[in-house]
Amino acid sequence: MPAKLYGASCTMGEQASGERGSAVSARRKNGRPGSVRIVGGTWRGRRIPIAAGADLRPTPDRVRETVFNWLRDRVAGARCLDLFAGTGVLGLEALSRGAAEAWLVERDPALADGLVAMVARLAANAHVVRDDARRFLARAPAAAFDLVFVDPPYREPVEPLLDALGPALRPGALVYVERPLEPGLPVPPGGGWLKRGRAGHVEFGLWSLAAAS
Repeated sequence: MPAKLYGASCTMGEQASGERGSAVSARRKNGRPGSVRIVGGTWRGRRIPIAAGADLRPTPDRVRETVFNWLRDRVAGARCLDLFAGTGVLGLEALSRGAAEAWLVERDPALADGLVAMVARLAANAHVVRDDARRFLARAPAAAFDLVFVDPPYREPVEPLLDALGPALRPGALVYVERPLEPGLPVPPGGGWLKRGRAGHVEFGLWSLAAAS
């Protein structure tokens, strides 16, 4: 399908920022653009380029392997939201593994343009939205998403985002959250953590609004 870039006039919202905040950058030490690979599904092994100068912290391969093992019975046919898309690797990984549709939200214009190019290259059923995460959630339709990926810049508090996500979630929806090991995953404003894990300098988990705290 043709790739589209949505902006402020999009009925779904606009864009968010993504995959930033670690001392470890996805750039190679020599300063040339790096890449991140899709680790499973139809596009397994396909690499997503990372623009030179992009200060991103893509979710590591082994963490994505763990998360999508957790989600293996939930991805097929799911409507997904990658709220701080960056490279888009989480949303594209979901599509590679059978998700029906993905919305990739990214506020940085250069990164959003890169997402549009990658979506077109893969002929992916994904929509790129250039906007701030909170504005997107304020305009998102009710009960829209089955899976949501939330990996914000480390300075961004997660609890308000989880709270704002509630109306956009379908019944039984799952939300992936990734945070630095210190302070780690927060106490959610509602629901609870179904799964939690640690790898390197990050803690990650699956949150459900329906789960007991």
